[in-house]
Amino acid sequence: MAVCFSCSKKIPTDIRPGRGDECGGCGADLKVCLNCRFYEPGTYNDCAEPNAERVVEKERANYCEYFEYSTGNRGGSSEKRDPFYELKKLFKD
Repeated sequence: MAVCFSCSKKIPTDIRPGRGDECGGCGADLKVCLNCRFYEPGTYNDCAEPNAERVVEKERANYCEYFEYSTGNRGGSSEKRDPFYELKKLFKD
């Protein structure tokens, strides 16, 4: 099981999400860098997949062909979060 980056709701990983799929708990996009196992802040493009194209908005749906759900909880865990994303969340409309 994966968890939504925004609300930490559990997401079944048996079906690969499409670009338009949203979390049933908060409505956040599911196919985003922040839900991907390759998301790694501090690396080039914040992505551990060297062949992936650059994605600027990590919390928005994208067309990345390498997307795979992360099975780690990015919400409340001790895992490092992207500080720029956290700052943007504070000032979100």
